[in-house]
Amino acid sequence: MPELKNITPEAAFKILQKNPRAVLIDIRSDMEFLFVGHPTHASHIPWINEPDWDINPHFTAEVRKLLLGNIISNDEEHSAPIILICRSGNRSIEAGKQLLRDGIKNISHIETGFEGKLNDEHQRSSINGWRFDGLPWSQC
Repeated sequence: MPELKNITPEAAFKILQKNPRAVLIDIRSDMEFLFVGHPTHASHIPWINEPDWDINPHFTAEVRKLLLGNIISNDEEHSAPIILICRSGNRSIEAGKQLLRDGIKNISHIETGFEGKLNDEHQRSSINGWRFDGLPWSQC
């Protein structure tokens, strides 16, 4: 079985710029996506969501729908790159593993997420992450 690739925000941004088939999917909750901010041009498919915080039982189907079936291939070399992002890189691991189990290949996740890891004061966006790295993002 293919493995989930860990990549940096900068590496993800380069893939997205170079490959028009590449897709960035923000898997955070609706509230996080809207009010904390999100990478510019990211698609949004929550892995877990409020109010119950249950895993989205339709996650893989929604990813397939986003891809419209025409860029998923049975071999990793020809499959469109899918890049997952969450807050800090934890939820995207689980979501990525689920996509792999469901037969979708060429999955990467941004290891530091959108907001990055916690600093010594338990704050995010001060050590690493998409936003910390100065990559394009939007907020409502």
